[in-house]
Amino acid sequence: MFLKVTETYSICELSQVFIDMESTIPEASKRPMKATERSTVAENKKALQFIEEVTINVDEVQKRVLAEILSRNANVEYLQRHDLNGHTDRETFKKVMPVITYEDIQPDINRIANGDKSPIFCSQPISEFLTSSGTSGGERKLIPTIPEEIEKRFQLRGLVMSVISQFVPDLEKGKGMYFWSIKSEAKTPGGLTARPVLTSMCKSPYFNNNWFSPYANYTSPAETIRCPDSYQNMYSQMLCGLYQCKEVLSVGSPFASSFIRAIRFLEKHWSLLCNDIRMGTLNTQITDQSVRESVMKILKPDPELADFIEAECSRDSWQGIIARLWPNTKYVAVVVTGSMSQYIPTLDYYSNGLPLVSTMYGSSECDFGINLNPFCKPSEVSYTLIPTMCYFEFAPIHRDNGVINSISKSKLLNEKEQNQLVDLVDVQIGQEYELVVTTYSGLYRYRVGNVLRVAGYKNNAPQFYFICRENVILSIDSDKTDEAELPNAVKNAVHNLIPFDTNVAE
Repeated sequence: MFLKVTETYSICELSQVFIDMESTIPEASKRPMKATERSTVAENKKALQFIEEVTINVDEVQKRVLAEILSRNANVEYLQRHDLNGHTDRETFKKVMPVITYEDIQPDINRIANGDKSPIFCSQPISEFLTSSGTSGGERKLIPTIPEEIEKRFQLRGLVMSVISQFVPDLEKGKGMYFWSIKSEAKTPGGLTARPVLTSMCKSPYFNNNWFSPYANYTSPAETIRCPDSYQNMYSQMLCGLYQCKEVLSVGSPFASSFIRAIRFLEKHWSLLCNDIRMGTLNTQITDQSVRESVMKILKPDPELADFIEAECSRDSWQGIIARLWPNTKYVAVVVTGSMSQYIPTLDYYSNGLPLVSTMYGSSECDFGINLNPFCKPSEVSYTLIPTMCYFEFAPIHRDNGVINSISKSKLLNEKEQNQLVDLVDVQIGQEYELVVTTYSGLYRYRVGNVLRVAGYKNNAPQFYFICRENVILSIDSDKTDEAELPNAVKNAVHNLIPFDTNVAE
């Protein structure tokens, strides 16, 4: 864990610290003092030192990450099936292990879903399935995971906040207003929970327990976030955010679209929210008892605040409403890369041009990296892949007349295609690649399906633009349009509507 890096290490010692980082994560029953009780300055320094050193020793760290994954899982069925025979070196791994897609391992995943508890992919028991968005083929995938993988995701969030603290002093002294919502869960026939990664994290014991970061101080009580009813979830979070508006230093949501949805909820329900703040009561439509109790611990009658919110929301224009209602806000934390870029003009309108900060890059399979220049323009967002998160490989992509023409999408690549894959330190600036990962939870040479372009370097660690999901196609008759082209088409259409005083609302 990054909190262990306090001085300069030799490459060997440093690599071992990175590989053993999970051993420094305290067990729930032996958790240390909360980060708010420690020196924030010292913690930030350690986190930034960690980033500095892992981005210098990239290849050494990657070799050790791969060795750790393979050694701990040496006896699992999947590795034995491909005759890895306990080898942990990169050369043997690449020679015998195939590059795969989800469909290649779906039969094994179905075995786990149906109750097979044998070590198929991972020596550690699979704790749950993380469901993908389904964007690559319209069908949700079940990605097996282990508790360590969830811990790594929280570690990465701690790094993110340390990076942002360089740009926003005293950020830990305020609160973040973030709108989260959980999605429905399912149980597999074997009894494992299947749910989206954000739902899993919101229900994790680490969530809203800021031992991992002094910045995990939110306006929304955990009970409001975990409420499955979408109206009660949004209403209670918005009420708490408005009531604590002067303490808020950052606002956001996982995606730009979900944050705009929250603002439009406020447009529709501000009068009810003002009444609750004025009276110190909670609308009777909020029936979840845990939500009511958590909100009422915060809410007290405040007629003056209610009058202020009412005056702002009653104005003819909602331009700059975020900066007006939450006047101390320094930035809006939302993903605005890829298809989310279409929402940038709307966010700029509501926020009066507050910085739009895309902090992280990840997927259901694993979290990959962070934005080390978070206050850059949305069009310049790039992510530095943190080499301790998993083992990275990259399949080169080429375009014919602007259309992606990648390596074969067949289940198993031939030897020539597999030999095209390069390591993290061997990618070339300007080249596009499909991301391939080997994770601690037991995915080996797994094609994530994301298209990335190399933007530059942080020390020896490449930085990547996210381009699009590969193989996401809109088909109208025989015309094929990929994900990257669609937002551009919408943007051009909006421009052509301007002379007619018409726009696209969503």
